[in-house]
Amino acid sequence: MSLEQKDLSEMLETAVVAARLAGQHAMEEMNYVKAVKKNEGELVTQADAQCQRIIIQRIRETYPDHGFIAEEGEKGKMFKRAPLGEPAIWWVIDPIDGTNNFAHGMPVFTVSVAALSEGEPAVGVVFQPATDSMFTAVKAGEAQLDGRRISAGEEQIGPLTSVALDSHFEGVLPSWAADLIRLSRFRNFGTTALHLAYVARGGLVAAVMCTPKLWDIAAGTVIAQAAGALVTDWNGGQIFPIDLDRYDGQAFHVLAANRKTHPALLKMMKD
Repeated sequence: MSLEQKDLSEMLETAVVAARLAGQHAMEEMNYVKAVKKNEGELVTQADAQCQRIIIQRIRETYPDHGFIAEEGEKGKMFKRAPLGEPAIWWVIDPIDGTNNFAHGMPVFTVSVAALSEGEPAVGVVFQPATDSMFTAVKAGEAQLDGRRISAGEEQIGPLTSVALDSHFEGVLPSWAADLIRLSRFRNFGTTALHLAYVARGGLVAAVMCTPKLWDIAAGTVIAQAAGALVTDWNGGQIFPIDLDRYDGQAFHVLAANRKTHPALLKMMKD
């Protein structure tokens, strides 16, 4: 059973409200952050779980039968609750994407909320509380920033354009990553969702992500694709649809770029 545009619009409204409530709470908590190490590469704060509860509670008020996949579960694992009815809608949530920034008092973080249908992102919201910037999209709709249409554009990699490069490379830095650093004004915001949002806006011509989880990319993928960007794995293959019943937190290799940059960057990575 496919969702109609009216369903998507209503879900988007719910996601926007939930993301804004969580983002406002996160900003209020910034002066009282207590961070602990979740694992060797990640921090978590009390605000992560609080913001996640705010989002889930708001969504369940309207959609009590929908399912959830979210970053903050028990003992450092993800939270997962399967949908109860049909159509099987999963909400995928990152309550604070950019926790390391947040934990160190840097207000560069986002709230990422997506709804997936048939294993594919159908609704996406990326909210940046510090700038009150709300990126939104629904599948087959247009990407927007604060209600105004945005586009990924057609600029290519060069000395005056920016590419986002992840900070989680394992082992030796690939030669193509060093090439990107030399050829472009490379950036790292510390939040994957914001990288995808700025590819959608055209502020970044591309973003390369090494180890994002589903909650990092789900909302941003809807927005980037609606803005005309391509979102694939590092081989140019499709990431979605995903079997959400079996998803257990595995990471992805993601390349997002406008349609002119994507093939050139893909060739650079393969060569």
